[in-house]
Amino acid sequence: MPSNRRAFLAATTAAFTTTPAVSAAAAPHRDADPGPPLRPLPHPPALPHPHPHPHPTTAREALAALLAGNRRYAAGHPRHPHEGRTRRHVLAAEQHPFAVVVGCVDSRVPPELVFDQGLGDLLCIRTAGQVLDEAVLGSIQYGVEVLHIPLVLVLGHERCGAVAATLAYLRDGTPVPGHLRLLVDEIAPAAWRTRAMPGDWAEHTVRAHAAWVRDAIRADPAFSSATVAAARFDLDTGRVGLLP
Repeated sequence: MPSNRRAFLAATTAAFTTTPAVSAAAAPHRDADPGPPLRPLPHPPALPHPHPHPHPTTAREALAALLAGNRRYAAGHPRHPHEGRTRRHVLAAEQHPFAVVVGCVDSRVPPELVFDQGLGDLLCIRTAGQVLDEAVLGSIQYGVEVLHIPLVLVLGHERCGAVAATLAYLRDGTPVPGHLRLLVDEIAPAAWRTRAMPGDWAEHTVRAHAAWVRDAIRADPAFSSATVAAARFDLDTGRVGLLP
């Protein structure tokens, strides 16, 4: 594991496990008047468990929950779970998301809606075209190693703008300004691999790039404890299909 990822994890773990020491200035003086005896505080009311329904604990269960939620979304019958006030109060103390979704920034593909999930259910990492960089990898590692999330799902989608910009550049040299060049450079290998395939070049590139991102995450030992899968979202039907 590269040193910067190892340092990220060590720093994050330390932040979650270190308890600040009480300074001498803040400690009460032993000769001070203790005042009247303190009455014990009442126990706070017990909050419901953050997951009143069975919470996925394995990658298989997590994937099944995502696909079931997507079927509800596509059929127009979402439950919009885990959005109430009690849920917010529970999550203020801790979080236990059951899946990492590495998706695109496209406004038409918000993972919580696409999979009909709520607050605290998903750890979503979104970049244009699901392009990976060190910040993305560090974020995935936080989910897998610190939060112990069993599933990472890479979600590509139909009519991706980052893919369209890449193909325009490869076809006729359409200029790619500024930071957008990074996106083109990362997606171009998938486009070249599928150039000779019959049919829709953009669609082939979307699928090939999502599969490549999945395989890159799978190959990284930092994520060996998680199952990594890839899928494609159809803007027309609202359905998510797993990629081979």
